[in-house]
Amino acid sequence: MEGLELLIDLHLDGKRQGPGGDDETRLSVALSGLRDSPGLHIADIGCGTGAATLVLAQELDARITAVDFLPEFLQRLDVAAQRQGLGETIKTRAASMEALPFEAQSLDAIWSEGAIYNMGFENGVKAWRPFLKPGGILAVSELSWLTDERPSELTQHWMREYPEVATASAKMAVLEKNGYTPLGYFPLSEHCWLDNYYRPMQARFADFLSRNNHSESARALVQAEEIEISLYERFSAFFSYGYYVARKRVAVPDHPLPR
Repeated sequence: MEGLELLIDLHLDGKRQGPGGDDETRLSVALSGLRDSPGLHIADIGCGTGAATLVLAQELDARITAVDFLPEFLQRLDVAAQRQGLGETIKTRAASMEALPFEAQSLDAIWSEGAIYNMGFENGVKAWRPFLKPGGILAVSELSWLTDERPSELTQHWMREYPEVATASAKMAVLEKNGYTPLGYFPLSEHCWLDNYYRPMQARFADFLSRNNHSESARALVQAEEIEISLYERFSAFFSYGYYVARKRVAVPDHPLPR
């Protein structure tokens, strides 16, 4: 196995493919103001094996299209949705987040937990906006600085891995610049990183290495994950995923000034 296949192998059995939590998804739903809205059409972009998708289906009266470019993850979500009696609510679609299979202004909301970085935050919020109805909701979690000053080791790592990392105020400014009104923000807690993501992944390392005959590529992947985990354990006060909830702003029509 090489590259992408190794990533799939490492993460396929995980409930989550990034930091997050069921309660945090519920909080984003509360901030969205959609809980009492009937007949919604929602897309969950970069859904992975569907931890957030399943919560959305339980919390909202909605048809949910769960999108990921990896069919292996979607197959796991299909099984979980059927097991929870949500097979009619959740439909999966294998597609790139850069070429979404939706009509313009067809979605009441777009959710994306820990995935928009694949496009870049600004590219993503700009590209996805046309799919939202006027007043539609965007809810995304995104790597964010929690402080203005940080240890140089941490800054160097994330500027190398994801140069678009920025403070919450900077992210909200991006949303405002691209036609959204921010409704709410909160950072993910350590529980979302350690208990829900890192510790379960670490528990899979031994079997993952064994399945892949301790190949150089498999060991390199585990080492890279351990470096990231170590950074979080030492520097969690300085960064997290920020959860951003915003509404698509309706364009103000231009009116000529009275003469």
